[in-house]
Amino acid sequence: MSASPAFANSPALLASEAATRLPPPLEQEIRLIYERSPLYGKRFPLHSDPLHWSCYREIPALSKKDIVTHGHEAFFDDYRVIQKGLDEKRYEYESTSGTTQGPMTVIMEEGWWNAQTARAYRAHPLLAPYADRPHRKCVLAPVGCSSNLCPYEDHPFPHRYFDGVVYLNLTSDPFVFPETEWDRIVTELQAVQPEILEGEPIYLALLARAALRRRVSVPSLRVVILTYGKASLVHSRRIAEAFPSAAQVDLYGSTEAGYIFVGGAFQDDSQVIDDNVFVELVPYRGLDDVFQLYVTTRGREAMPLLRYHTGDVVRRLPTGYRVLGREGGLHFRADGTVVSPTEIDAAIPADFRCWHYSLVQSGEARWNFEYVADEVAPAGLEAALAAALGDGARVAAFRKRLIAPAASGKFALLKPLAR
Repeated sequence: MSASPAFANSPALLASEAATRLPPPLEQEIRLIYERSPLYGKRFPLHSDPLHWSCYREIPALSKKDIVTHGHEAFFDDYRVIQKGLDEKRYEYESTSGTTQGPMTVIMEEGWWNAQTARAYRAHPLLAPYADRPHRKCVLAPVGCSSNLCPYEDHPFPHRYFDGVVYLNLTSDPFVFPETEWDRIVTELQAVQPEILEGEPIYLALLARAALRRRVSVPSLRVVILTYGKASLVHSRRIAEAFPSAAQVDLYGSTEAGYIFVGGAFQDDSQVIDDNVFVELVPYRGLDDVFQLYVTTRGREAMPLLRYHTGDVVRRLPTGYRVLGREGGLHFRADGTVVSPTEIDAAIPADFRCWHYSLVQSGEARWNFEYVADEVAPAGLEAALAAALGDGARVAAFRKRLIAPAASGKFALLKPLAR
């Protein structure tokens, strides 16, 4: 098999003189990755001849489990350079559990995260004006963000203000905010008057509720970035109510790979950030235009990733890509069709002021719709959700004061039984 696999990148980036040969940018990146990290040569030795697609396909995909099993030390010739690099501030680190259910340490060269963020900004017209100039930004990140990249300390404002960015979280209580904490957060938001607000969508929806209850507006806000996790249209609507001056952008990626896709929130126009990654599209469960992602990072020195299986699933549409979510956060009907949070959102009435939900499978045909709202779910919602799930599913709705995240700090909009 010599034909090239499908990629989500711009065709111009992957142009090649010969159909069987890898495009020069991809081959160059692969060889750099082999030079920088001994892990890949041990897994699959690479010859010096020009690379063809048949050889590329033999390079084994890298999984999250592989990274956890081998450890971050496997990416380096000498593990001692890691601690030395951290001591000399040449490396940064982050520990994230993600969906691995085990700790994963990510080592990155100093400045890499900020540089790839700037490249992600340049890739979208709403963010490009902020990529290369100082601007004010507030961040409300998930509990799993635990490194010097997210410098949370229980210090009073403005001592959590770094290079124009205010981190609204405190380490003492990163998710279940009492009303006194929302008072603090909303006050800091008013004091900063940010141009950009970035955060986990559920956190931002709850921040929107806090702002609306306090009748607080932030007229300086121009862009809300939905990131760290899968957003629901429910979150987007609530955020728009509180911050009507701001457009919403979906910035999708992972700690270990950086930002991968950027697009308008719920516009189905997400595109790969070509300067950050190569994204190989791997057919998923025989579904038309639905793919797993194998990501190869670009320009990464510490822990570069080659054919990294991210665990994310996307749908290709005429306007771009829609991120369906994590593989474990999708439901499949008996006929094989996929149900993602998009289908669940479509069943929820637009005028139902729900702040947060999680649809959890409790039995073969039983599901619980747990939701946080200031009102009871409307009549007919359970039946509409059951119809979206199909196969005779039965749904019971439960109104809750809060829905806590998993130990990793991540939320699940759709939580089918593990198979």
